Amino acid sequence: MPDLPAPAPGRISARIAAVQESATLAIEAKAKALKAAGEDVIGFGAGEPDFPTPEHIVEAAAAACRDPRAHHYTPTAGLPELREAIAAKTARDSGYAVKPAQVLVTNGGKQAIEEAFATLLDPGDEVLVPAPYWTTYPEAVRLAGGVPVEVPATAASGYKVSVDQLESALTGRTKVLLFVSPSNPTGAVYSETETQAVATWAEERGLWVLTDEIYEHLVYGGARAWSLPVLVPSLADRCVVVNGVAKTYAMTGWRVGWLIGPGDFVKAATNLQSHSTSNVCNVAQRAALAAVTGPLDDVARMRDVYDRRRRAIVAALSEMPGLVCPEPQGAFYAFPSFAGVLGRSGADRAMPTSSLELAELVLDQAKVAFVPGEAFGAPGCGRFSYALADDDLSEGMTRLAKFFS
Repeated sequence: MPDLPAPAPGRISARIAAVQESATLAIEAKAKALKAAGEDVIGFGAGEPDFPTPEHIVEAAAAACRDPRAHHYTPTAGLPELREAIAAKTARDSGYAVKPAQVLVTNGGKQAIEEAFATLLDPGDEVLVPAPYWTTYPEAVRLAGGVPVEVPATAASGYKVSVDQLESALTGRTKVLLFVSPSNPTGAVYSETETQAVATWAEERGLWVLTDEIYEHLVYGGARAWSLPVLVPSLADRCVVVNGVAKTYAMTGWRVGWLIGPGDFVKAATNLQSHSTSNVCNVAQRAALAAVTGPLDDVARMRDVYDRRRRAIVAALSEMPGLVCPEPQGAFYAFPSFAGVLGRSGADRAMPTSSLELAELVLDQAKVAFVPGEAFGAPGCGRFSYALADDDLSEGMTRLAKFFS
């Protein structure tokens, strides 16, 4: 299908016209289009597990399809039994004790994030957004009338920001801190000490915190995902936790996420959702119920595979001349810096000067797709998902090594 024309000025609201297309979805779409045209493309762009949803979850959904009770609306905030199960799962997995009334079930994590910012922000309110960041965060802030304030981290710091950096970015308009650990796109995981320092700082400054815990179970080695309101309980009254079944249970297409927060916040966000999407798909909620109440055996098996791929991709990228790739401790992404190769002149060609141009060239010449760092507020870097088959990962790294040789 040909690209649609850009709208003429004035036909689309300025608020929506300013929204950028999701770069991760755009890269994946381009790679799929090339594959459909017969090109042998290896895609590292996808931000979703390559495993099927565990069978017991699928069976729960199939049973729900045959149950007439699942053919109707649910309460806006979600099935009562699912909200109760999410509260229990949260206490089990992170140690954060919440009531079911503090849970709002949403259409994936994206809706939870958008509704959280819409509920918290007035025009001009600032949100501290550590960079590199997932592409949706700043767009959701802008849609809510807020102002994203980037706080940059580098490969040298393991892509983690310090309290001193946050303090330097603080202004009188700062209302919210975004905190993500494990991180998409870098795989960075803050230690207990680092997490507690950030939580304490936010609590002392009177800020709200939106913490995205969607990758909580995908951590490796000795790393652990720590929940801010567990480490600093006094922060709970101004903390919103976002989570969902997508990454942990290989359920990206089922579109079930949730947010957890103080009662008055959740009530307001529920009112908002009642006028937008109403409730999440009844059948999908019943599948999510089976996921969060079931065993974590399948999750452990998937994590073991990701861990093997993680070590393989980091080793391969680190051997390529000029690339620096901090070892990711969580999620399923590697995030190398191309600073050592951008603009470099060689015997047969000159390298591009930006990671955006580099991604285009690599896709064209090596038939390898990755998401350039510009999409994440980190020019000069790139995100490589290792949620793909081992053979494809190996072949993709071989092609990339040949490209950089």
